[in-house]
Amino acid sequence: MERLKQFKYSIAYVLSIVLVNIGFVYIPPVPLLGEMFPPMSILVGVIFILRDFSQREIGHRVLVAMGIGAILSYFMADPFVAIASVFAFMISELADWAVYTYTKKPLGQRILISSAVGTPIDSAVFLWMLGFFTPVGCLLMIVAKMLSALIIWWRIKD
Repeated sequence: MERLKQFKYSIAYVLSIVLVNIGFVYIPPVPLLGEMFPPMSILVGVIFILRDFSQREIGHRVLVAMGIGAILSYFMADPFVAIASVFAFMISELADWAVYTYTKKPLGQRILISSAVGTPIDSAVFLWMLGFFTPVGCLLMIVAKMLSALIIWWRIKD
């Protein structure tokens, strides 16, 4: 049990990837500002932050955790949604990982900067792959995801 505690953020990261992909399948979008907005988008912002904490735990092996989450999502969620989500997520998470890895800023700033880079990529690619891309819809998803990053940044700003 103590060994699992050592990897609590990495385990939470993998599980959150799977849960959000399942959520995109079962929780329908809601109308917002003339667009259909998927409420699960808000939780995706949390995943970006969990990745940052996971990387602090396991270093560059966070890419393995990312892969595990992607594979599990494919088998546990609708394959069409899972493929779009995983593809968008992998591209944005790699950009997020690079920013987090190569900037030498304090943790709070790295979380904010890496989320600002990753969330627009994730939103645009995901919506485009599903055939639902609109500028307003993409902006709504970006704002929802960045809210998580801003809340965490505000709590731990250093």
